[in-house]
Amino acid sequence: MAFKHLVFLLLAAGLALFAGPASLRAEPLQIVGFGDSLMAGFGLDAGQSFPEKLEAALRADGHDVVIANAGVSGDTSSGGLSRLDWSIPDGTDLVLLELGANDMLRGISPEITEKNLDAMLARLSERNIRVLLIGMRAAPNLGPDYASAFDAIYPRLAREHGVALYPFFLDGVAADKALLLEDGMHPNEAGIERMVERAKPAVEKLIATEPDNS
Repeated sequence: MAFKHLVFLLLAAGLALFAGPASLRAEPLQIVGFGDSLMAGFGLDAGQSFPEKLEAALRADGHDVVIANAGVSGDTSSGGLSRLDWSIPDGTDLVLLELGANDMLRGISPEITEKNLDAMLARLSERNIRVLLIGMRAAPNLGPDYASAFDAIYPRLAREHGVALYPFFLDGVAADKALLLEDGMHPNEAGIERMVERAKPAVEKLIATEPDNS
């Protein structure tokens, strides 16, 4: 009996060790969409924002994720930096960082925008939270000098911090009236669907390389 009991304990211990890694993946991947009105879902009905539609698309593809919407309409990079810590809770695995559009629309110096985004990326790195940096592009009416300085912010910061970059949040949507609200700036429901379709592969790539999914 003692021998059988010992064998049972060894088998139980082996099963516990085998089950250990799986238990680390038992919780959904926690993602936060951190940005401005483009992230918040300005002008859209409940359930139609980018984080909500992206979560639904990822879950439909079998990814166990939860995406919190930490978008604030009108937010600038300065505002985002000031609320970063309390908007992104401990336990967050991935942040979709999308800010700078309002800086650009207000003509804020690209140097200030870059400084704020740089500080946010550094802070998230300190907290061991991975980031998909989502870029914006300057409006043509701001002139070539401003556009050149502003557009360079995102690829440069992505290189410096070693984070993934999605170059342009409104890719395939900007300037397409059929995909925008009447203000000509914010995506409508069809625009969000296009944004999700185009951004999802970049998010899936990061999900696939998460430590708990390796």
